[in-house]
Order: sequence, then structure tokens, then C-alpha cells
Amino acid sequence: MAEIIIKPIKGWIRIDFKELWRYRELFYIFTWRDIKVRYKQTVIGIAWAILQPFLLMVVFSVFFGSFAKIPSDNIPYPIFVFSGLIFWNYFSTALSGASNSLVDNENIIKKIYFPRLILPLSTTITPIVDFIIAFVILLLMLVYYRLSIHPYIILLLPILLIITLLTASGIGTFLSAINIKYRDIRYALPFFVQILLFVTPVIYPVSMVSSKYHWLLLLNPMTGIIETARASMLGTKPIDPSLLLISAAFAGLFFLFGIYYFRKTERIFADVA
Repeated sequence: MAEIIIKPIKGWIRIDFKELWRYRELFYIFTWRDIKVRYKQTVIGIAWAILQPFLLMVVFSVFFGSFAKIPSDNIPYPIFVFSGLIFWNYFSTALSGASNSLVDNENIIKKIYFPRLILPLSTTITPIVDFIIAFVILLLMLVYYRLSIHPYIILLLPILLIITLLTASGIGTFLSAINIKYRDIRYALPFFVQILLFVTPVIYPVSMVSSKYHWLLLLNPMTGIIETARASMLGTKPIDPSLLLISAAFAGLFFLFGIYYFRKTERIFADVA
């Protein structure tokens, strides 16, 4: 029988990329499993990927667009809010999945060895399916409102998705390492995600916020992502490269710190799961 020796990884981040590559098939299996079971045993199945953001758009359009008269950068409010919601939903779903990934798979963690980092990272890929479906709906809405889509989004969309992925992965891996020991995270996270929604320019433009508080919005990587998405897709304003760079920088910091903390505490996962 072959003997397998597990050695500690040296270095600040402590990521063994060769090991992750060797387990790439397992990464694919976890990702595909999550996609298949996501809407399993539901009546309308994957249609929830359309209904969830669409119903939120309707509610926000009625209360914030019609009643509160919140400005929408000279585009129809349903388009304005839906263009932000599709990125927000991807972020919040990926964050929630990554945060709960270790707890949801604790039986596997106790039985076999594999790079634990695969679990939170694979769950951040799954919501891309929902994003693609919602993005197609957004394109159909643009046709309905007779609005043209700017070509810049074709170039920037992959970049925006990568930054969103890094942000959700970084925060999610950090929280997953805490969540497996302190299960309170599982119950507190949905509340904080809802709060974070209202401090992110999803239902309102950044121009509504006083300029002296703009720096607070910039601490949230989703601000630059959503603002850049609207500017590049709908032409709401000129594209501000600095916004995207700030979001990318914070996303990178969150990702590195999340991975560092995850790897630092990984050795106790099987004991506390």
C-alpha cells in the first residue's frame, strides 16, 4: 500500500498550487454537485434563478422607484436596479455558500483528506449559472425598454466577475474557518448581508451619497463593480478606472487575508467539525 505523507506548507499564504491542481477533478465534482442540487426538489427548478432577482427588482421598483422617487441616472429604474442586483446576488450567494461550505460538508472532512480550500472555492463558482441566466434577462429588458447596450461591457464583464469572485471567496473562506467552530456565523450572516445591501449602490446611485462619505462606499469592493458595470453597459456616466482599481485592490486584500486565515486554522477543522 502506498504511503502518503502530508507535510506543512511553508510561506505566508501557504497554498500548495500543485496539490490543488492534482485535486482539480474533485473541485469539478463539488462544483457540479452544488449546481445539480441547488434547485433539486423544487417545483419550478432553475426558474428560481430568474424569479429571485426579478421579484426583488419589482419590489424595489415599486417602493424606491415609484414611491420614494430615488433617481436612477436617467435610465428606467427597473433596469437600474436589476443591473446592480445581478452582481449583488452573485456576490451574496457565493459568500453564503463559501461561509457554510465546511459545516455543510463536515462528514466528508472527518473521513478523508483533500485540500479543504476546495470546498469554499468551489461554492463560489456555482452561482455563475444564476448570473448568466439573470444577465440574459437583463438583455431582454434592454430590448423591451429600447435601450442599447454599450460594447465596453463585453471587455469588462470577465474582469468584474473575477473581482466579485475574489471578494466573495476571500470573505467566504475567512468566515468558513470561523463558522466551523462558532456556528453563530451561519445565523448572523444573512442579517449582515441584508445590511450590506443597503450600503451598496444597488438601489440608489452613488451621487445620492454626500461626497464626504464616498470614501466609506469605496471600502466596499461591490461599489466599484456595480458602478463600473452600469457605466460600461448602460452609459450612465463615464467609466472611472480608479473605481475599478480600488475594488480590485480591496478584493485582492480580502482574498489573500481569507486564504491566509483559512490555511492557518485548517489543521483543526476535522477536530471541531
